[in-house]
Amino acid sequence: MLLLLTVASLISALGTTHGFLGKLHPTNPEVTMNISQMISFWGYPNEEHEVVTEDGYVLGINRIPYGRKNSENTDAGYDVWLGNSRGNTWARKNLYYSPDSVEFWAFSFDEMAKYDLPATIDFILKKTGQDQLRYVGHSQGTTIGFIAFSTNPKLAKKIKTFYALAPVATVKYTKTLLNKLMLLPSFLFKMIFGNKIFYPHHFFDQFLATEVCSREIVELLCSNTLFIICGFDTSNLNMSRLDVYLSHNPAGTSVQNVLHWSQAVKSGKFQAFDWGSPVQNMIHFHQPTPPYYNLTDMHVPIAVWNGGNDLLADPEDVDLLLSKLPNLIYHRKIPPYNHLDFIWAMDAPQVIYNEIVSMMGEDNK
Repeated sequence: MLLLLTVASLISALGTTHGFLGKLHPTNPEVTMNISQMISFWGYPNEEHEVVTEDGYVLGINRIPYGRKNSENTDAGYDVWLGNSRGNTWARKNLYYSPDSVEFWAFSFDEMAKYDLPATIDFILKKTGQDQLRYVGHSQGTTIGFIAFSTNPKLAKKIKTFYALAPVATVKYTKTLLNKLMLLPSFLFKMIFGNKIFYPHHFFDQFLATEVCSREIVELLCSNTLFIICGFDTSNLNMSRLDVYLSHNPAGTSVQNVLHWSQAVKSGKFQAFDWGSPVQNMIHFHQPTPPYYNLTDMHVPIAVWNGGNDLLADPEDVDLLLSKLPNLIYHRKIPPYNHLDFIWAMDAPQVIYNEIVSMMGEDNK
């Protein structure tokens, strides 16, 4: 990443119009679009909604109510809802606290599971008049699903099937370079990153996407930055869309959330956030230590896909997870896949998505 920033500085200093570091590829129009605009750009209907959680966070969510009309491609036509978790680009409002305050950012994936996911699911079911929905999660999206569905039986009954892509519970065996950062003591981590937002999306990310990583010579460096963190699968990333991926990611989270993951790396346990003292833990959990999350209490039918080349959701951690799931209905390991292939791989529709749609169809019979 430091090398990438150095290259960016050089390009900024030398100018971007003289072919330095190779030809500049055309910018994809989605680079400057929001979620609704991207959905419409690809010919789908779109609705925007806001979900208010019990503790006052306002989450922007999107709905694709049906498939594309007059499309040459076969479209399954499901009612698709795209959720967001507090703190990211599309969920940075609260009824009581400003995003500039420390209080706004006092959350981790605990609160996403306790408040965000139940509020979103209840909103969708009320809006559609349905009793159940199917939940598709990737990475931390699976983490909050495991927590919510194992600790909230009433919510669990509202889930017909849980489709988990690159699932993450324990991170005992994770091999990503990020775990080196997470081994920093909490006080030092906060000295470096503060106690509010961690790695927000801002203008410089867009500059990297459009002026740096869109250049022929540098795009390999940019893609390798992603691979170092998530695992290597160079042949499966559509480099012509790299500017779109980098211009919208990362979307930001709280420093506390990252510290929670740091805690998980150090302990190897699937456990709630340690607030730092028995007194604080008593306030939040009514016990002096943070509780463990028991995956054997997650009885929702679940289908799992994981990657053999995933540095974040390491196969050893996934094997531990699978052994604890009481209602595992399907599992498939895809040997070449890394952590991001589940959302960005060129062959993801053929390898994963079509299979999920087929399973949903069988579920309807």
